[in-house]
Amino acid sequence: MLAFDVGGTDMKAALVDAEGRLARVVRIPTPHDGLATAEAVVAATVDLAARFRAEHPDIVPQAAGLLVPGHVDDDAGIGVFAENLGWRSFPFRDRAREALGMPVSFSHDVRGAGEAEHRLGAAAPYRDVVVMAIGTGIAGAIFIDGRLYTGGGMAGEMGHSRVADGPRCACGGIGCLEAVASAAAIARRYNALTGAHVPGAREVLARAEAGDEQARQVWDSALDALALDLSHTVALLAPEAIVIGGGLAQAGPALFGPLAEKLDAILTFHRRPVLLPASIGENAGVIGAALRARDLLAQTPGTRSAVEAAVPQEAAPQDAVPQDAEAAS
Repeated sequence: MLAFDVGGTDMKAALVDAEGRLARVVRIPTPHDGLATAEAVVAATVDLAARFRAEHPDIVPQAAGLLVPGHVDDDAGIGVFAENLGWRSFPFRDRAREALGMPVSFSHDVRGAGEAEHRLGAAAPYRDVVVMAIGTGIAGAIFIDGRLYTGGGMAGEMGHSRVADGPRCACGGIGCLEAVASAAAIARRYNALTGAHVPGAREVLARAEAGDEQARQVWDSALDALALDLSHTVALLAPEAIVIGGGLAQAGPALFGPLAEKLDAILTFHRRPVLLPASIGENAGVIGAALRARDLLAQTPGTRSAVEAAVPQEAAPQDAVPQDAEAAS
């Protein structure tokens, strides 16, 4: 299998052998070429496939999985819109299938990573669960009664629900969660407030923990926004658990403890979901893409495959989840 996970900054690719092992994983900068960015992404998949063939001539992929961000219509195979990458209504599945010369499974990046978590990771014990990614953007994969719910590609856009009176979001909205509480937004808001030039949320949190009151204000307001958004998710879906991954989840107890307290303070009679860190690790996207590609090839979605049997051994060394969190899942 070939697996591709396209992000706003980086694009990750993996080669999966017949036993389901990750034979090779590489990361390259996501190509940005204005209105031609989508075509550049497809061209990059071809280049990466050629690279894998040269490095591992003994592995002959039979199918590929491709994940991209933004509004994605899984059924039609179209990247409808990506505000950070500039494409609109691009036929990713058909173009990738033509370029790679093999069947291609296509989906949203967070839904793909969510499927990996639901089959193999922290979300696996739950039938009703939301897998949320907080990184450059914010989105979620929703599982109801064990099935992924896509809403025609529109479900899970948690980052674009309004939680504040500002700032303006890249989508055109005002006060979207993504504009307040994504890892990028936390750094951007702190820099705007202080005139500093910190690169990310990690540095903002470090300053907050060192006593920087403005950093604490930005961090706390981000957690308030996340708790408010999750309270809406809980009221609507009543998930048993919410699994959080992405860059912000690396904050560990500094995120999960206060967030759980803030969420509990908002909820009244509602089900209290367990808040858990994602456990698959940084390769969740390509693992999810590989699982989807294997399902496509086998035409038996949901069947435990060699990829599922072997991937945990490959993914485990990259997991940064504490042992007690793993046990809780």
